[in-house]
Amino acid sequence: MSNLLQDKIVVVSGVGPALGRTLALRCAEAGADLVLAARTQERLDEVAKEVADLGRRAVTVSTDITDQASAENLAATALDAYGRVDGLINNAFRVPSMKPFARTDFQHIRDAVELTVLGALRLTQLFTPALAESKGSVVNVNSMVVRHSQERYGSYKLAKSALLAMSQSLATELGPQGIRVNSVAPGYIWGDTLKQYFEHQANKFGITIEQIYEHTAAASDLKRLPTTEEVADAVIFLSSPMASAITGQCLDVNCGEFHH
Repeated sequence: MSNLLQDKIVVVSGVGPALGRTLALRCAEAGADLVLAARTQERLDEVAKEVADLGRRAVTVSTDITDQASAENLAATALDAYGRVDGLINNAFRVPSMKPFARTDFQHIRDAVELTVLGALRLTQLFTPALAESKGSVVNVNSMVVRHSQERYGSYKLAKSALLAMSQSLATELGPQGIRVNSVAPGYIWGDTLKQYFEHQANKFGITIEQIYEHTAAASDLKRLPTTEEVADAVIFLSSPMASAITGQCLDVNCGEFHH
């Protein structure tokens, strides 16, 4: 990972306790300085300290990407701090409703699209001038949900499918300015969040976490689940000069659960 993003300035939105944090730390390990955005300032401060411990710089901006003024403040703060931006990683996440469409509240769908799709579009628009100057990159974190139509994922798939289509259109629109736009679609991500969910399920059904893991991983070719670090590394690859000829693509990171 060393030097893939050496001295690049990368903006990461949706810095939560799981993939967002790992993205920030892996970018720092790859040599980047960061702009960290999320709604919770306390969480941002914690991750910023971890980035500083790795010897890189992190500017934190409490941001609601569904709010235009808040997003504009993020862009302005990033450029004030560093003078340029080389990469944007859209990782904002909303927990899906996990209900069939027949019982899904329309407002939930609107909120999901507002955050997942329009939030990512808003940040991409705001950072386009800076990314054009640096010939930079946008990576949108998607989901394997775009590869299947399993029950109860309808509203989540709707939002993520729109995000994928938008990413492809942006790649075409922004390509002439030298900006690359790609997506990463993880499967289940093995980390603290999924461990907690598996623990809840194990207690509910009277079985072990290992049994749930094995059952879940059985559908994949590698018979395991990708880690948060492995998903982050795919994002970093697409953000780096090593992917300089790749745009408009979606890289699936699911240990072979779905083939595309």
